[in-house]
Amino acid sequence: MGFQPSVHNVRPSPIAGKWYPGDATQLASTVDEYIARSEVPAIPGKVIGILAPHAGHRYSGPVAGYAYKPLLHMDIDVVALVGPSHYPYSDPVLTSAHDAYQTPLGLVPLDRELLNELGRTIPIRAVYSDPEHALEIELPFLQRTLGKFRLIPLALVDQSLGMAQRLGHALASVLDGKKALLVASSDLSHFYTQSVANHLDQTVLDAVAAFDPARVIEAEDEGTGFACGRGAIATVMIAARELGANAAQVVNYATSGDVTHDYSQVVGYGAAVFYQTTNDVDNL
Repeated sequence: MGFQPSVHNVRPSPIAGKWYPGDATQLASTVDEYIARSEVPAIPGKVIGILAPHAGHRYSGPVAGYAYKPLLHMDIDVVALVGPSHYPYSDPVLTSAHDAYQTPLGLVPLDRELLNELGRTIPIRAVYSDPEHALEIELPFLQRTLGKFRLIPLALVDQSLGMAQRLGHALASVLDGKKALLVASSDLSHFYTQSVANHLDQTVLDAVAAFDPARVIEAEDEGTGFACGRGAIATVMIAARELGANAAQVVNYATSGDVTHDYSQVVGYGAAVFYQTTNDVDNL
């Protein structure tokens, strides 16, 4: 399958020039700088998935760079990008009805064949001109690290553990044997003081590091931690495990207060990598 989408059915960006630079040169430069500044220890195995935040690049970009740095030089054909829907729809899972996403760095084509295959298992509604930022905000990072790839964009309305399990299993099935990457797009707690946010966010990140998707969901149910894309995180963890990942590493954490220096109401951002340890890769 080629990488050239129809130029007649491209999703217009509602956030370029607002959530991230609208100029291609400036956008490439800032994304590259976020990645270059990220001092990530070598991941001891094959990267299968990541967790990255989805606020405006000014706020979450320094943390996102840590998630994307391990992807440099990876050979990937298709990216399953899973995030929350910040807008009310009656359907449990959304995707784009367009053939491609537009960013200042170029077009990102959808993998319609794999989306159709996924849709035979999971009810997915395709929508035109959606305003969702949680998926698009990740694309410039993916474009700068991976170059050309096809996209499976999924925004979750239903972020229950049951849906995460269903979608995670289905994604693993359609991606099996492919040069694929899983990306969970999620911020952490919203609008607590820095000290409270640190405590709440640590609960979620501990669950991520323990590779425990159910615990990510349960933290919010119990009020001990929050992630606006909790279902997306759990989905990616479940799919990553089925595709061979057996370890997780949290590689960075910060809050909006670390950028604005206003610690009265902050948003938490975490970066993590899900991977298959080197010994297991060698034994394949």
